[in-house]
Amino acid sequence: MPLSIDRAIGIHGDALQVRSKRLELLASNIANSDTPNYKARDLDFRQVLSRAHQPDALGLRLTHAAHIATDASGQGMGEPLYRVPTQPSLDGNTVDPQLEQAAFAENTVQYQASLDFLSKKFSGLRTALKGE
Repeated sequence: MPLSIDRAIGIHGDALQVRSKRLELLASNIANSDTPNYKARDLDFRQVLSRAHQPDALGLRLTHAAHIATDASGQGMGEPLYRVPTQPSLDGNTVDPQLEQAAFAENTVQYQASLDFLSKKFSGLRTALKGE
């Protein structure tokens, strides 16, 4: 019976990719907290992750690298959503630095937990393959 790494790690590989993309967006929000008219963006982690594991309703698949992707990012991540501001600034910026830093810290902890889980999963697979 062939070993499928995708089946062995399950949803955790996709979760790591989504968390990584979310870290990029949150870091961008923090970096632009003083930029006039900048709109804070974020990913809905649950929605993006559930979409990553649903079979494509239309059955569309890329069969060649030059084909056009079915979503804006081409990575299955979907388009980042704009965050609804609790108190927008007068210059049109919707970044709340404290909210963004808290979300960044929480996502970082979850990213590290996913990495630790995958590390243990690969360690278990390695042990199983060696027959120890």
